[in-house]
Amino acid sequence: MPRTTVRRKLASALAKNPVPLSEDQRKFHEEWTAEDCIRELKRIAEIDSDKVITRNYFRVHSDISESTWNRHFGTFSEFKRQAGIMLSRHAHALERAIAKHASADRMRMLNEEKRDWEGTYKRPSGNRFQTVLVGADFHDEECDPFYRFMFLEAAKRAQPEKIILNGDLFDLPEFSKYAQDPRSFDMLARIKWVHAFLGDLRAAAPDAEISLTEGNHEFRILKHLAEATPALMVVLSDLHGFTVPKLLGLEKFEVNYIARGDLAAWTERDIKSELSKNYITLYDNSLLFGHYPEMRKMGVPGASGHHHRHLVWSEYSPIYGPYEWHQTGCGHVRSASYCAGEKWGNGFLFVHCDTHRRRSQFDYVDLSHDMCIMGGKFYRRESEAL
Repeated sequence: MPRTTVRRKLASALAKNPVPLSEDQRKFHEEWTAEDCIRELKRIAEIDSDKVITRNYFRVHSDISESTWNRHFGTFSEFKRQAGIMLSRHAHALERAIAKHASADRMRMLNEEKRDWEGTYKRPSGNRFQTVLVGADFHDEECDPFYRFMFLEAAKRAQPEKIILNGDLFDLPEFSKYAQDPRSFDMLARIKWVHAFLGDLRAAAPDAEISLTEGNHEFRILKHLAEATPALMVVLSDLHGFTVPKLLGLEKFEVNYIARGDLAAWTERDIKSELSKNYITLYDNSLLFGHYPEMRKMGVPGASGHHHRHLVWSEYSPIYGPYEWHQTGCGHVRSASYCAGEKWGNGFLFVHCDTHRRRSQFDYVDLSHDMCIMGGKFYRRESEAL
């Protein structure tokens, strides 16, 4: 029988049938004041200053019973607080606050590094009619092979002026909120997947301006980088001189990184608020792209991702005329074991813009099934992607 179960049963039995104390024992217990108990605890602590005084250690080495100090202090933790052996609640809260702000200072140093890459690789075009290719939620090695093939095929065929990778190009579940088995970590392979994809994308559309808007997964990775967490140290040991542009492939593949969110954001609510700052506008604010769907409320035609499901909102503006906002499907495979992936949709988006009149046309490519049609051409999943 487990020891905790035995103790619980003994405590229950004693509560029902307590062992009566002798008169001398009762008088001995009653005579111990709170100050006496504190002196006794300090005496025990001074015997070996390196020893952590536990409840059991004090029980064995002290001259008083548990019931004696318990009636004065309730819990052993409070007993130690009153004796000054353990931090008070206020002092402990102050320590946590200092640690939180020290961590924030480190993260804000990284903020400056990631923000330097927003407009580094601009490639302006004088064409009146321009095409933007938009994909979101690739999730590195979790990307659907058919989606990957078709996105590269779209870039090659259309030769868009702009390509928007609209958040969560990375997955890196090692840093996610889902419980992962550390024995299966292979972060380096996932980073290499992203770099190989960006290399293929740059080869498919060598003249395109490529931009990555920071999603919640990229944000989470960089928070770990700022704190140099043990999980990321595994990567650091393999990639010397590790920096934001090296991790994300910005410099090597000439990718702009839209990342205005403050890494020091602490709560989930604050993090989402910071991520909502990560968006890109094109053609004199004629189009807007960002990871979170709430951005559609900004009143500009565009697209978002995040929820892995295709939705369309039809709106009207005297500036843009009738226009659309698309929440695109994802690139992530739909057979995800940790959530209801079968309800997701795969797909990406073409946006064709008349930059003079600020009017746009949206053309969504659905890849949720075994076939798709893009630009009048028929593609089958098994023949193209596998």
